[in-house]
Amino acid sequence: MSAGPFSTSESTIRVVWAGTGLFVLSGALAVVFDASATRSVAVAVALACFALGCVLYLSGYARAVQRSRAEEISMAALTFLAGETASPRVRRQLLGATAVQVVAAVAGASARPFTSLAFGILAPVLGVGAQAFWASRFGTFPRRVVKPKRR
Repeated sequence: MSAGPFSTSESTIRVVWAGTGLFVLSGALAVVFDASATRSVAVAVALACFALGCVLYLSGYARAVQRSRAEEISMAALTFLAGETASPRVRRQLLGATAVQVVAAVAGASARPFTSLAFGILAPVLGVGAQAFWASRFGTFPRRVVKPKRR
């Protein structure tokens, strides 16, 4: 296994918080300075968060499909870390990052309505995608119970 940015549980959480911080910072600068350049950077960051979130979600979903042959995986557990999928600390971290992304996206779009900051609404896909990726890679799910066939 390579030692990439998503190779461990902790590194995955760090990457999500780094993306969240970058999104919040770029959005705040675009709201405060309201210049074309700052809005362009904020849009680029929001679209990058969206794209990374899509890749993480699809990757997580594909891995979950493979794991579902031996484990019971619900969409709530995969997407929102419901049940015993993740420890309370991990759940707080990943759901917290998603909540911060949602608040920042709505605040930015509300502060400068009818501008390119509306693209910020796409950024929370990063949080949802990271949750699915984390759950599929590091989550704990109950074993699948095979029921005997009736004759």
